[in-house]
Amino acid sequence: MYITCLDLEGVLVPEIWIAFAEASGIPELRKTTRDEPDYEKLMKYRLGILKEHHLGLKEIQETIATIDPMPGAKDFLDELRSFTQVIIISDTFTQFASPLMKKLGWPTIFCNSLEVAKDGEITGFRMRIADSKLTTVKALQSIGYDTIASGDSYNDLGMIKASKAGFLFKTTDRIKADNPELPAYETYEELMTAIKAAMNI
Repeated sequence: MYITCLDLEGVLVPEIWIAFAEASGIPELRKTTRDEPDYEKLMKYRLGILKEHHLGLKEIQETIATIDPMPGAKDFLDELRSFTQVIIISDTFTQFASPLMKKLGWPTIFCNSLEVAKDGEITGFRMRIADSKLTTVKALQSIGYDTIASGDSYNDLGMIKASKAGFLFKTTDRIKADNPELPAYETYEELMTAIKAAMNI
């Protein structure tokens, strides 16, 4: 029994925070998990910048409304879901993900949640579970699944390395150099071929 676990941002949709950095004109918000392995540290940094600039959930959601999945992402996901179960495991938040899930055909996503004040200020965040990607993959394995995983960032490495088959996708040269044992792909066609091979399809 196989189940495929995919990262969201950088794999199926563009990075939300990079898009918001461009929309808001705040280059400091371009930093992502490709740059900072410690997600909690990264989020506290982001929330500090939002507070400084008096920006909240509404402004970020307005940017998210303009984001479309990467070219070919929905077709890739549709084909993948035709022969295997798929879960998107992301460190993003339900308040960010819903519009993007609609554009992707409502795949299953496990993510986190934001704490938002009545005036729309993002005051904090709640992680679903510590080290959520690796923890989720191990939980799926504990109930009888062989996992296949793919992602692009530091926070994906745990689930990729713990899975029966794991692949880097559209990642950085540095992450590839640091993890030469992991196959790295740039196109959905390559990733689909690798997943099918792992499943002997």
